[in-house]
Amino acid sequence: MKPYLDLCNHILEYGEDRADRTGTGTRSVFGYQSRYDLRDGFPLLTTKKMFLRPIAEELLWFIKGDTNIKYLVDRNVRIWNEWPYEDYKKCDSYENETLDEFVEKIKDSETFAKEHGNLGPVYGAQWRNFNNEGIDQLEKLVDSLTNNPFSRRHIISAWNPAQVDNMALPPCHSFLQFYVSADETYLSCQLYQRSADTFLGVPFNIASYALMTEMLAQVCGYKAKEFVHTLGDAHIYIDHFDVVKEQLTRKPLTKSKLVLNKEVKSIFDFTIEDIKLEDYEAHPRLVGKVSV
Repeated sequence: MKPYLDLCNHILEYGEDRADRTGTGTRSVFGYQSRYDLRDGFPLLTTKKMFLRPIAEELLWFIKGDTNIKYLVDRNVRIWNEWPYEDYKKCDSYENETLDEFVEKIKDSETFAKEHGNLGPVYGAQWRNFNNEGIDQLEKLVDSLTNNPFSRRHIISAWNPAQVDNMALPPCHSFLQFYVSADETYLSCQLYQRSADTFLGVPFNIASYALMTEMLAQVCGYKAKEFVHTLGDAHIYIDHFDVVKEQLTRKPLTKSKLVLNKEVKSIFDFTIEDIKLEDYEAHPRLVGKVSV
């Protein structure tokens, strides 16, 4: 995972210190690209302990077209909880509940979850029902990868100007393009990410879209080759400087191996039980605060 560590070094050395929407402050560079070869192992970061399950659960949630956090909360995946909680604190129903109490209400009550757990038309909505017009980008992508491999239109866009203001968080990982090799053996993916929280978000995003590439490769008859990560505003929050510097002292370990259930023939049929990781070793966890 040297490309990721190179990104961290580049931001710390060459970035400019900037104010940001959250009020935390960042050091940022604009325009950066990393490449990860998926043929030599799965790019789950080893310089800090990570867990594939929440990454995979979120991806399955996107694929379902779901936009309510209840699916994630029921599976003890907490990555989206802060955004609906912040909205809930502004409404008349708020009774000074903590974030944990809010999450328990989401878990215990379908009615409460329906009212307060939705994030608006975020990723899943755009992937499966773009602009609420019945346009299933993911279904179209699978069809084009299977039947028109050399198309230059293997694209999914999560960025929808018509609906972006109705989303709890406008898509950070906003534009995907896929590419089939000339011999029709390999599938690669490039993600354009407009905003990249380098310590917390980027390792998660790398693993998520590498996983998606592997899943698509399997169901469309290819092998996964490369994940190309193109970043717009790549930043490290100032309160992450110390943990990033600690991470940079650690030596990357051998990549793990992703194992998918070979019986799955449709991208829409994967479950969490079909996704396994073998031989994952990592340095201890490093913790940073989420800026909302």
